[in-house]
Amino acid sequence: MSMKASNRQVDGITIVDLSGRITLGEGSVVLRDTIRDLVSKGNIKILLNLGDVTYIDSSGIGELVSAFTTVRNQNGELKLLKLTKKVHDLLQITKLYTVFDIKDDEAVAIQSFAK
Repeated sequence: MSMKASNRQVDGITIVDLSGRITLGEGSVVLRDTIRDLVSKGNIKILLNLGDVTYIDSSGIGELVSAFTTVRNQNGELKLLKLTKKVHDLLQITKLYTVFDIKDDEAVAIQSFAK
């Protein structure tokens, strides 16, 4: 199953709804291109909704870190929303859980961005 990404705006925050697998190849390319496109258009408050992401491999983890760095370098914020248990455990194991701001509730996540 390939990865799909769709964007929507809520209160100046860009929410990227991801579904499928973030893996080496197409999945990580979709994520990279989506983030680059948003940042190039000045969207630097980004919430990645991972609720429908079924699997992430090491290359997918690398893309998440890369996306975080890209947005941070533009003085933006990138947060993660609705991690599945698999993704949550993976971030826990890799100690990246402490790097990302992770939320379970979309409304709370939107409120958490600096105004």
